[in-house]
Amino acid sequence: MVMQIQDPASQRLTWYKPPLTVLVIKKVCDASVLTPFVQLVTWLVQEKNMVVWQSVPPVMAFHLGSLGFLTPFRFDNFQEQLTSILEGHAALTLRSRLRCVMHRRSENRHGFEHAGDSCAEPPSPLANSILVLNEVVIDRGPSPYLSNIDLFLDGKYITSVQGDGLIVSTPTGSTAYAVAAGASMIHSSVPAIMISVSPESRNTSWVSFDGRNRQELFHGDSLRITTSIYPVPSICAQDQISDWFASLGDGLHWNVRKRQKCLDELSDLTASGSEDTFDEIENTKLYDV
Repeated sequence: MVMQIQDPASQRLTWYKPPLTVLVIKKVCDASVLTPFVQLVTWLVQEKNMVVWQSVPPVMAFHLGSLGFLTPFRFDNFQEQLTSILEGHAALTLRSRLRCVMHRRSENRHGFEHAGDSCAEPPSPLANSILVLNEVVIDRGPSPYLSNIDLFLDGKYITSVQGDGLIVSTPTGSTAYAVAAGASMIHSSVPAIMISVSPESRNTSWVSFDGRNRQELFHGDSLRITTSIYPVPSICAQDQISDWFASLGDGLHWNVRKRQKCLDELSDLTASGSEDTFDEIENTKLYDV
């Protein structure tokens, strides 16, 4: 059997027929993006005869803020860019997400003090799972004591983590919170789950999902994290590689520092800027007052 793996760089956005619906999402309570939002919706309705209140992938993100790794499109010429994409001329990046399921030993955790409590009920999963695009963060919360987190891979015990916390991130999230903890940056097309450990921490842990749904993890609780089968299709302004390095350059201010000149480009530093000669300086007498 021969397995053929498609090159992620060859992924293209192809329409079987032009889309008739578009979902436009605006940041809540942000007056600075209200005018561009109205212009975009008006143009889609009037020029393209589209319905803009239904949900249709993939995602086209416009850069209207100060920092955005996932917003490769400028709003200045949105008409031309949208027309090109609707005609099928665009590269596509499938951004993987994490599926998280919390397992609680009991509905009420306040009665448990030890993980080996004999009266504890077996873990039971939550009714709904949580999908995460960037990262899952397990931290010490307000506790001043050292925390221990057992890490398993496919049910096999790997190690116990003692530290400030644990960051489980997607390749998309590797340039977010994870990189601040010393993690490597991974391209979005790489099929991977990255685990970063923030060193030296304390006691019971707290977990948050993309910065939301923060809740406490008690002794005996577990969190199961798998790769979701539903990625986020993200439209590229150029292609997968160019967009990624452009976002890193803009977000991390690469190549901003002025390049140092070569010595042959500099003026002679030994040349005197004065018309005084050595003999004149030698013959100068200093008098004490």
